[in-house]
Amino acid sequence: MHLPESRPVWPMIKQRFEVFDESLGLVMLLLLAVGLITLYSASMGLPGIFQNQMRNIAVAFVVMWVAANIPPQTLMRFAVPVYSVGIVLLIAVALVGTVNHGGRRWLNLGVANFQPSEIMKIAMPLMLAWFFQKREGLIRWQEFAVAGLLLAVPVGLIAKQPDLGTALLVLAAGFYVIFLAGLSWKLLVGLICAAGASLPVVWHMLHGYQRDRIMTFIDPSSDPLGKGFHIIQSMIAIGSGGITGKGWMQGTQAHLEFIPERTTDFIFAVYSEEFGLIGNIVLMVLYLLLIGRGLVIAANAPTFFSRLLAGAITLIFFTYAFINMGMVSGILPVVGVPLAFMSYGGTSLMTLGLGAGILMSIQRNRKLVQS
Repeated sequence: MHLPESRPVWPMIKQRFEVFDESLGLVMLLLLAVGLITLYSASMGLPGIFQNQMRNIAVAFVVMWVAANIPPQTLMRFAVPVYSVGIVLLIAVALVGTVNHGGRRWLNLGVANFQPSEIMKIAMPLMLAWFFQKREGLIRWQEFAVAGLLLAVPVGLIAKQPDLGTALLVLAAGFYVIFLAGLSWKLLVGLICAAGASLPVVWHMLHGYQRDRIMTFIDPSSDPLGKGFHIIQSMIAIGSGGITGKGWMQGTQAHLEFIPERTTDFIFAVYSEEFGLIGNIVLMVLYLLLIGRGLVIAANAPTFFSRLLAGAITLIFFTYAFINMGMVSGILPVVGVPLAFMSYGGTSLMTLGLGAGILMSIQRNRKLVQS
């Protein structure tokens, strides 16, 4: 009896791990390494933070590997179900979500709390890329109106929790897809004017603490020992780093606990104090390389869907870095956005890993689709 020849195991394993894009993976590893070095210093006196982040990174890499092995054609089939599940979970949060720090943002799963709004950072561009792919060549203003409605529903639900930072990221993720799909500049200018005209209404819809953050952004010195204390201390930390920084684990603002949320949203202030302007330039170069590689992947993507998705995910990485650095340095209001691949946190890191895995999948399947 003739038995079929068994395939060698090692080539099969090797093929599965060849999904990683070397350039993108290398920049991510460098950012994670810089983040771990900074987090080790920032978490002095906070036991378990560094070890937990190592675990978070391991989980994020597993998520990235799984996503990188899923072809873009399969991702298209997941678009509507994932978006629909995300909306249902956001409604569940509004009804039975766990309240923490004044916001209803979490679902208690028994073994852990889960933040459904994180899903929408990827589900939103996935859904809109699928929507425009189905209408490629026939995109009119009506399609943009439907896309705007698809975007407005989750953004509204997330903003109501309230979670302004995540709502802005989801809004940005969806807007990037709409813009890359061919939104005309005339319509864009009209939307900007409409948004400007609606600011008085939006102002009254904001929660009290959100209005306080905006007023503190305009003039932190108006309440230097109260609402403006944190941002003032953050700017002091950045400025005191000088050109070369105070040195690793030598930052006084962080270790004397003047910097708030120093392991999460304000980790950039810790990094700036210890590594100075030179360190900031290195960090910005790494982010530029990450964004540049993502845009190259988007430009070379073979389908409309994959181009829109890759472009939006790449620009989400840019949004993370721009908003976080801006709010920590005082040029943007504080909205609670972590620094990509550096801030402590499992959920956001898994979302970033998922996005990077999708980029790698698009790059890996580029030649396969074209041939």
